[in-house]
Amino acid sequence: MSTEFAKSLSGHDKNHIYLVLRKDERFAYLVNGTTKLLDAPKKKNLRHIQRIKSLPEEVAGCLSEPLTDTAVKRAVRLYCSSKNTDKNH
Repeated sequence: MSTEFAKSLSGHDKNHIYLVLRKDERFAYLVNGTTKLLDAPKKKNLRHIQRIKSLPEEVAGCLSEPLTDTAVKRAVRLYCSSKNTDKNH
C-alpha cells in the first residue's frame, strides 16, 4: 500500500490533513480516522488538495495492513505533531 497524505486547500476543511485512501482521474477519497472514516471517506476534487510528499518514517510505520480508523487517526495526529500544524483532522 502506498502511503500518501494530503492537505485540503479549500472548503470548510481547509488546512486539514487526510490520508488518501484512493484516487480516480478526478477525485481523491480522504480519511482522517475521526470525522471521515474508512467506511465513508470524503470525496474531494484533486484540484482542491495538495499532496504531502515527505512523511516521517514513524508516520508511515504506524499504518499497517489491515488499515483501521484508529491507525489512521494515530498517523494523522503524529504527522500534525511532527509538523506543528494546528489542524489535525
